Amino acid sequence: MAFFPVFLSVVFVVRNQSEHMQQILTDASTVMASLVSDYELIVVDNASNDQSVSVLKSLTDESGLPNLQVYALTKEVDADTASWVGLENALGDFVAVIDPFAEDINFLPEMLNKAASGADVVFADNAQRPAQSWPYRIAYAVFYRVYKWFNGIDLAKEAPQYRILSKRVVNFILQHPQPAMTYRHLPATGGFSRVNLNYSADPRISHTKRLGSSIDRGARLLVSTTRAPMRLVTSLSLFGAASNLVYSVYVLAVGLFKADVAPGWVSLSLQQSGMFFLISLVLMVLGEYILNMASLSNEGPPYYVGQEFTSARMTRREKLNIEEAGKKTEFAKQQVG
Repeated sequence: MAFFPVFLSVVFVVRNQSEHMQQILTDASTVMASLVSDYELIVVDNASNDQSVSVLKSLTDESGLPNLQVYALTKEVDADTASWVGLENALGDFVAVIDPFAEDINFLPEMLNKAASGADVVFADNAQRPAQSWPYRIAYAVFYRVYKWFNGIDLAKEAPQYRILSKRVVNFILQHPQPAMTYRHLPATGGFSRVNLNYSADPRISHTKRLGSSIDRGARLLVSTTRAPMRLVTSLSLFGAASNLVYSVYVLAVGLFKADVAPGWVSLSLQQSGMFFLISLVLMVLGEYILNMASLSNEGPPYYVGQEFTSARMTRREKLNIEEAGKKTEFAKQQVG
C-alpha cells in the first residue's frame, strides 16, 4: 500500500449503529495509520436514539482510538447536511466522505493517489448498491433523469456520495449561502479538476432509505441548485401572456370582419383574455422576483451540534510535542556549551 505524507480527514455519518461502531472505526484507524502521515476520523452521529453516542464517547477516552472527532446532532437531518457538519470542521489537506456501511474504505488509497496527483475532487462509484424498495428505485431513477435534463450531469454516476475533496474545494463551498446543499453538486459542476473512479464491493449493511424524506431532499436539491424549474414557470407565464394577446387580436378580427357573431361574445372574450393576460404577467414578475430572492437568500444553519468531544490521544499533537521537546533539548545544550 502506498504511503502519502498528507493530513487526511475522513468523515463518517452514522445513525443507530452502536453495535458496529467500534469495529468500523477500528478498521478505519488501522487503514489510516498505514496510509497517511496524519489523519483524523470525524464521526457525525445523526441523532441516534440507541447507545451510539455512549459508544462513541467511550472510544474517545484514554484507552480508546486516537484522532477521533465526534459531533452528535440533536435532530436528524439529511445525509448531505450531516456530511457537511464533518466537512466544515475538518482540518485535513484532503477530506474523504464515506458511508461506512455502503462503501469500501479499502478503496481509499487509489482515490487518495488521484487527489495527491492534483485532482481537486475524486469520486468513487460502487457498482453494488444496497437493495431498496421498487417505489424508491422508481423515484430515484426519475429524479436523476430530471436532474440530468436540467443540469447536464448524472449525480448518481458522476457525483456519488463517496468522494475526496481538497481543502481548496471545501473553502470554496463555504462561501456559498447554503453550503450543505451546495456540497452535493458543486464539486461536479463548479469546474474543478475531478476524477471519477469505479469499483465493486459488497455493502456491509443493507439499510433501507425512506422514500418520503428522499423525495423532499431531491426536491430541495433540484430547486436550490438550478434555476430551471422557476425559469420554466416564468417561461410558461410569458407564453400564457403572449397567447392571450394573440387571442385578443383574433377576437377583434372576428368582431370586425364577421357579421354573424353572437351578441356579447367579443366583449366577453376580450374581458377573459385581458384578465388572463394580466394574470400571466403578474405570475411572470413574481416568478422572476422569487428567483432573484432565492439566489440572494442566506438561511441560518440547518443543524445544531448538541455534543462535541475529542479523543484524549491525538497522534498529531504527540508528534509536535516530541519535536518541541527535541528543540528544547538542543537549545539547552547550546546554552551549556
